[in-house]
Amino acid sequence: MASANVLPLSLDLLLRFESARIELKASWDEKTTGPQVLRTIAAFANDFQNLNGGYVVLGVEAPDGVPILPPRGLNPEKIEAIQRWIRGQCKRIEPDYQPILSPETKDGRHLLVIWVPPSDTRPHTVPESLDKGAPRSYYVRLGGETTKATGDLLHQLVSLTARIPFDDRRAPGVSLESIRSQLVREFLSAVRSDLLNEPDAREIYRRMRLSAPINGHEVPKNIALLFFSDDPEEWFPGARIEVAEFADGEAGNLIDEHVFRGPLDRQLRDALRFLAGLSTQHIEKVDDRPEARGWVSFPVPALEESLANAIYHRSYENMLEPTKVYLYPDRMEVISYPGPVYGIEAKHLEPGAKVPPIPARNRRIGELLKELRLAEARGTGIPKVFRAMAQNGSPPPIFDFDVERSYFRVTLPAHPELVGRTLGRRDRRE
Repeated sequence: MASANVLPLSLDLLLRFESARIELKASWDEKTTGPQVLRTIAAFANDFQNLNGGYVVLGVEAPDGVPILPPRGLNPEKIEAIQRWIRGQCKRIEPDYQPILSPETKDGRHLLVIWVPPSDTRPHTVPESLDKGAPRSYYVRLGGETTKATGDLLHQLVSLTARIPFDDRRAPGVSLESIRSQLVREFLSAVRSDLLNEPDAREIYRRMRLSAPINGHEVPKNIALLFFSDDPEEWFPGARIEVAEFADGEAGNLIDEHVFRGPLDRQLRDALRFLAGLSTQHIEKVDDRPEARGWVSFPVPALEESLANAIYHRSYENMLEPTKVYLYPDRMEVISYPGPVYGIEAKHLEPGAKVPPIPARNRRIGELLKELRLAEARGTGIPKVFRAMAQNGSPPPIFDFDVERSYFRVTLPAHPELVGRTLGRRDRRE
């Protein structure tokens, strides 16, 4: 059996992951489930969309992608044999790759979690079947499906996945002491991970993949410095949020400016708390209805998702510009740098459109934000912003970027009644 305290988050949180990052299997059979699991392991290791790998959970039924609890479970006497089979068959993956196996229990039932971190030696091939001499193929994860990569998809896999995303790279020349162990433990507590019981901080860093060996010693990865150091700007000068309030439109004077620093999740929370505090709330009784009618300047769900997406999808590699929030009397603009990765077009940011499965710029930032419930599942953020604005009675949001993709901007129009009142007060002053 695997040692305790293996998974970086609790099983309960894991079972709520979006389908792109988790595969649930109700039972185990070497001849049927086995080949499927082997292909999915290779697909998660290839991490085509830079979602930071994924998990396969054996013993949980999910006919529509939603886990049925309590789980069906596995025969505990067979779990050791299942692990041996998986380890043996994974030797057929090329280049070599071994996932992390963790027997778990849920509601008294026994499960096996296969944690598949993204590989630094991707892309990988795996035999299409268990037959000796079976042809080998590349597999990727698209949505909730494991798919063979052929044609243009194969070309993208080979060309794109050979590069490690910036947030998951080593930080040479930086001491491991730059990681604040207390911040790491606060994160583990928030996601209810059993790793919190591990006394050795360096062992925690290794298991969370926050550090990596280089020239015979351990160094932090960029993700560790962004989330678990006191001052990420020491290494990433643009890693902060600036909020500026302007009077009377773009030509107006700057009223106030606030800067939010520190670990990414902390500055995100602090900035959101500040912006929510500035938002005007209006509630009034309607004569012909029992319920009250209300609106806010900017709905909080739209604020949260717009700013979280800016933190997630921007670049921290040689980027001096901070994430910016501009507040005008009639709108809020959230701006990040640079623009979206190639493959995302303006048409994908319209109401009802679907974002294509393009590899994300960062894979670790998004994962940690989602585990802390500070970001939505991939592909659901933009629809959430449209929905929140509509439910508030606000005009729809506007997503735009320039031809050079030097910036990405989300414009949230203020509620029209707020704008009308602001203009009315201005007219009376004049």
